[in-house]
Amino acid sequence: MKRLAVLGHPVGHSRSPAMQNAALAKLGLGEEWSYEAIDVAPDGFEARVRAMPGEDFVGANVTVPHKAAALSLADESSATARAIGAANTLAFDGGRISAANTDAAGLLNALPTSPAGMQALVLGAGGAARAVVWGLLGEGAEVAVWNRTEERARDLCGELGGEPVAEPDLPSYELIVNSTAVGLGGEDPFAELPIDPAKFGSGQVVVDMAYGSEPTALLRAAEAGGATTIDGLEVLVQQGALSLELWTARKPPLGAMRAAARK
Repeated sequence: MKRLAVLGHPVGHSRSPAMQNAALAKLGLGEEWSYEAIDVAPDGFEARVRAMPGEDFVGANVTVPHKAAALSLADESSATARAIGAANTLAFDGGRISAANTDAAGLLNALPTSPAGMQALVLGAGGAARAVVWGLLGEGAEVAVWNRTEERARDLCGELGGEPVAEPDLPSYELIVNSTAVGLGGEDPFAELPIDPAKFGSGQVVVDMAYGSEPTALLRAAEAGGATTIDGLEVLVQQGALSLELWTARKPPLGAMRAAARK
């Protein structure tokens, strides 16, 4: 059995096992491959990863809070992962560990159109934000970054590009991406983020990387204002599909993945 997993802390909420196992079944690999969730704390992450090749694992996804650590322990890494400074996909070949990052491409694939030339606002300055900012800048968007701690936004922009902003003017942005965890625990996004729900409008695209069983409050407000909305599940499907293709060299069945993620 070829094993795959997602590593995170916490990770019990992840839809990746359902999504990836459905994809493996659709590809006819369900008897030979499996995908599971493994909760591992930061102090045990490196040891857990290094043990995986000897336990029939051929790859793993990596989520919060391990993406920077995943890159640092790899024997080799993709140019994209190095540029972003984080990895969300590991592959094991013998004792060697390879790291890649499909987060940026996954976000871009989830957008309805190219962000080239768009004025974009990214909320957050963590590992997910790094991939978002790098991906959007690479496609030719103008990117502003807000973070609750302004210094982190300045540091991110100093490394990757973009402009930090303390008080974003919501209507001036054509693309807004929430890469923070606000909303995952039921928090009021309008109390935590510099967002006035009355200022969303048609012509805007709003992405919330957070996801749950229902649309987030942020996306509900954006939709009510006439914006096009994309939830974290669609981004998860797109980045997960790219990871699956890296591991199996097979074209991922997006429909089966999307249905399982949303079930």
